[in-house]
Amino acid sequence: MLRGLISWLFGRGHKDVSDTRLTQAKALLEQGEATKAFTALTVLAREGQPEAQFLVGQAYLNAQGAPPNLIEGARWTRRAAQKGWSRAAFILATLYLHGLPKEVEGDSLASVFDDYQEREKPQPDYRKAARWAKQAAEAGDPDGQALYGYVLSAGPEDIQDQAQALLWYQKAADAGCLQGHLGLGLIALKDARTYEQYEAAASELRKAADGGLGTALYLMGVMAERGSGVPQDDAVATAYFGQAAEKNVRGGQAKYGLALMAGKGIERNRSRGETWLRKAALAGDAEAAAILGDWYGRGVDLPPNYAEAISWYRFASERGHAASSHTLGTIYMAGVGVPKDPEAAAQWFKLAAEQGDKQANADLGNLVLEGEAPAAEGPALLQFYRQAAEAGDLLAAFNVGVCLAQGIGGERNEEEALEWLHKAAEKVVNAQYWYGHMLLQGRGIARNLEEGRAWIQKAAEAGMVEAEVTYADLLVTGAGGPKDHTEALRLYRQAAERGTVSAMFSVAALYGGGHDVPEDRVQARAWFLKAAQHGHPAAQLMMGRYCANGLGGEKDLEEARQWYRKAEAQNVAQASAELAGIGTGGTAPLPVES
Repeated sequence: MLRGLISWLFGRGHKDVSDTRLTQAKALLEQGEATKAFTALTVLAREGQPEAQFLVGQAYLNAQGAPPNLIEGARWTRRAAQKGWSRAAFILATLYLHGLPKEVEGDSLASVFDDYQEREKPQPDYRKAARWAKQAAEAGDPDGQALYGYVLSAGPEDIQDQAQALLWYQKAADAGCLQGHLGLGLIALKDARTYEQYEAAASELRKAADGGLGTALYLMGVMAERGSGVPQDDAVATAYFGQAAEKNVRGGQAKYGLALMAGKGIERNRSRGETWLRKAALAGDAEAAAILGDWYGRGVDLPPNYAEAISWYRFASERGHAASSHTLGTIYMAGVGVPKDPEAAAQWFKLAAEQGDKQANADLGNLVLEGEAPAAEGPALLQFYRQAAEAGDLLAAFNVGVCLAQGIGGERNEEEALEWLHKAAEKVVNAQYWYGHMLLQGRGIARNLEEGRAWIQKAAEAGMVEAEVTYADLLVTGAGGPKDHTEALRLYRQAAERGTVSAMFSVAALYGGGHDVPEDRVQARAWFLKAAQHGHPAAQLMMGRYCANGLGGEKDLEEARQWYRKAEAQNVAQASAELAGIGTGGTAPLPVES
């Protein structure tokens, strides 16, 4: 009994002394004597005092009185959490959400000289975060309750529990925690479908925004911009975005910058707008970088600055912005502000396609079709397309077919090309055209005019200009089915009016006579002229004939000579003979062949 009493008395005395030393160390912290405080706290922490362990951890994490050391900071925080210190459990959960090095759970001393930049970036650990957040939440820490709600709502599926998340968010909100209101707003926003449901989400988000929470300010801006749950108001939206920007919310900085540059809900200020967009972009916002690229490329307010535009597009592309990669491909393909470079264009289109841009996939395919994709890139392109095609991408399947048919990236293989083209033809119009063409020509399979014509017709009906012209040709000749010159004329005109020069010539030829449509030499001459003006050699020959013979309009030998000379310059042998036949003073009209 005496031994127990002595032990109690000495234990109590030790605790009183420990408490006094802790109070003194905390007073030093309040007085700004961080180094002295850290020295005193370290002794207490090693003696097992949980609050001191927590404070030592904070000193390492915040570089207050001690050099910054993430591992040591997390270790001391963990020791305090293991002894039930709720604030330490909350901090530890937050650290695990950001990702902690594995050394945190070891015992070896972490050097202050360790280069954390060279370490492999640790991944978020939601399960460990959940464990410590739950401890803090159950201990009544409002921030811990909100954080536990977040982990339960946004963590991996196997630990998600939306009902429990809602419960913990509500507990945090009831305790006045802004993050609790934010969580309630986010859950409501996720399930919102009606204006009233968005209104309920806005009610919670507004409480968090009024407390200055950056994410809530940004979301309120988005809702005001769209009129979701709150009245649509550009000025209110921009004001929210401005407050979010000041809180270093990247999305808010981007939106506020764009609003300033466009004068949306605020007086226009290009300089300030660009500054905020730059802040967002340099903080990693790819969309903000892409907007800057667009701004410089289009030359809004100032002449275009292509070097600056390309720089920002590259910046955005490096952060996974597919549209920027695609734009860079277009720039190098067209040679805008840089030398035209199909090889560079192909590389950018390929990157954009890998990043998910479907149009880039098509543009890369066009380079392959036009023979402008660099030969050295062929095997890589074919492999890229194969992987996407085997995963079910029909546009990629079409491109595999084209590569195999053209011998791009390997040996020509028309049999396998047909298989891929047939698969892609289910939905890809270009594939329907190519598949039909190969059947008409007997490439990779026995020639099949009927089936080939059917596929060409399908592509034509989908509006593909090349298919319209080819199908019209088949209707004129009757290959693979009946002739129909009236329908052929309609298709030719349709393609001609969209700028297809060969179709202009064909319209003229049908109107010129000898076909199953009413002859109309005036119309024929007009269409031959359009085709001739676009450099069509046969149309230039026909214009020479029409002008020499006064067909479809006035006779004009001088104009006839001009057209014959243009045709002659394009190696049309008949033009030379007919030009010589006109003579210097004119001769009898030559026979017209249309």
